[in-house]
Amino acid sequence: MTPAALFVATRIVANPVSNVFQKRLVQNSADPIFIIVVTHAVLAVLVSPVVMRLPLTTQTGAFWLNMSVSAALAVAGNVLLVFALRHTDLSILASINAYKTVLSLVLGTFLIGEVPSAIGLVGVALILVGSYVVVDPPGPQSESNAFVIFFKERGVQLRFASLACSATEAVFLKRAVLQSNPIAVFSLWCVLGFVVGAAFVAVFEHGRIASEIGVLRQRWRTLAWLVISTGLMQLATLLTFGVMQVGYSLALFQLSNLVSVFFGYRYFSEQNIGRRLIGSLIMIAGAVVIATAALGHRS
Repeated sequence: MTPAALFVATRIVANPVSNVFQKRLVQNSADPIFIIVVTHAVLAVLVSPVVMRLPLTTQTGAFWLNMSVSAALAVAGNVLLVFALRHTDLSILASINAYKTVLSLVLGTFLIGEVPSAIGLVGVALILVGSYVVVDPPGPQSESNAFVIFFKERGVQLRFASLACSATEAVFLKRAVLQSNPIAVFSLWCVLGFVVGAAFVAVFEHGRIASEIGVLRQRWRTLAWLVISTGLMQLATLLTFGVMQVGYSLALFQLSNLVSVFFGYRYFSEQNIGRRLIGSLIMIAGAVVIATAALGHRS
């Protein structure tokens, strides 16, 4: 297995695992902002030896700007995602990730100069078709009305808001990786994410710190697995960005939809699994097309 394939495979598995533990915590009354802040806090402690060895004073202003924007978007996007997990099925929310590919390709074209090929766009189109199959719920209403009703769901709207944050974050992270290296960017992402989240809590949620910490302490095993899976997910993401274009990377990450559908059925008894599997398989076909285009671009 090549390093790129290993990075992508790790990201594909780690992301839905992280979502499972996030959903479990919100089901046990944990607040989304505290889930994200504590996750970043533990990660920041774990990477502190690496941060202490980094030549921080030699980094450019552009690098720090990219890292600061990335950290702010990461916290906002993850908090919105956890709120969305409170309202909507995991397998449905995972399918919406397909739209991140389109947004990231547009942003990558204008901000990084990564222009997608025609074959890559065909793969993106397949992913979008697959997402339509997944998210369009069966029922007596017409197909078009069902899709409109779907987009009116609170959890779906929150996921799209999270999607906008994470897709934009990916572009700024790629720019930071190009200016430094994945390990340095990952370490600073952990620390700056905690700083941003802690500042928000100190200003707006300081009265709830003791009670929320108490809730998370009761679920410390779930929180520990969330920290591990989140760390692996983000590190694998950055390592992938180091060897592959942002748009193609995010498209390949859609393979995690299949894992999310299974997890939704296995751990949360979600329904319509057959339909969602079909949609996910269409997305996988799109991901294969995009992988072929990416390999052709690098050769």
